[in-house]
Amino acid sequence: MTSTLLKTDKATIRFGGLIAVKDFDLDVTGGQVFGLIGPNGAGKTTVFNLLTGVYQPTSGDITLKGKSLVGLRPNQIAARGLARTFQNIRLFGQMTVLENVKTACHGSCRATLLDTVLGTARHHAEERRQNDFALELLDIFKLSDVREERASSLPYGDQRRLEIARALATRPSVLLLDEPAAGMNPQESIELMKLIRWIRDKFDLTVVLVEHNMKVVMGACDRIQVLEYGQTIAVGTPEEIRNDQRVIAAYLGA
Repeated sequence: MTSTLLKTDKATIRFGGLIAVKDFDLDVTGGQVFGLIGPNGAGKTTVFNLLTGVYQPTSGDITLKGKSLVGLRPNQIAARGLARTFQNIRLFGQMTVLENVKTACHGSCRATLLDTVLGTARHHAEERRQNDFALELLDIFKLSDVREERASSLPYGDQRRLEIARALATRPSVLLLDEPAAGMNPQESIELMKLIRWIRDKFDLTVVLVEHNMKVVMGACDRIQVLEYGQTIAVGTPEEIRNDQRVIAAYLGA
């Protein structure tokens, strides 16, 4: 894919007298790994909340595949093909690892409520399909051996990977990753960088990444957009962003 998949047009959100994000334009081409970076408080997670319907823009538009997402609830946006992870992990802690992933599979369920109540062949076939897909995802993220453990018992890095697996279980066309390398050691971060690009190719996805680990950002992303105080200050390739004086000043406080 080479056309625009996810786009915002002058998206703005105000909280009282505070403008958190102002006239934000985003243009993500299908098949990209797109990075959204900036200093703490730049508005990156707020942008993710706008894209996924947690917040509604005060003005401007947000489109996915050319159709507006403004006014839709988060579950409706997820059904359109936009999935996300969170800066602070939000797993179902008392459910097993496998149950966490299978729960997210139900959005693509083909069986009806009546099929489920009656225990029809279509219901059982759907259960097998979802279980097989969930197990495939756990295998990809090296979580198969802990599939029957409670999610809350996993080490932090494994919880991060489980949250990504759960988001993929919704079968999205766009995957939003909010600081996926947080809490990971250097080796885990390198593996994550490779995994992000592999996931993009394996599942034919577009990935939008918010991340503070610049090694991950520079190594995984095709294009990068930089925010400062809720406004874009630069857009370009990793090499262009690395050498942009406005970006350097924003991070170093010059």
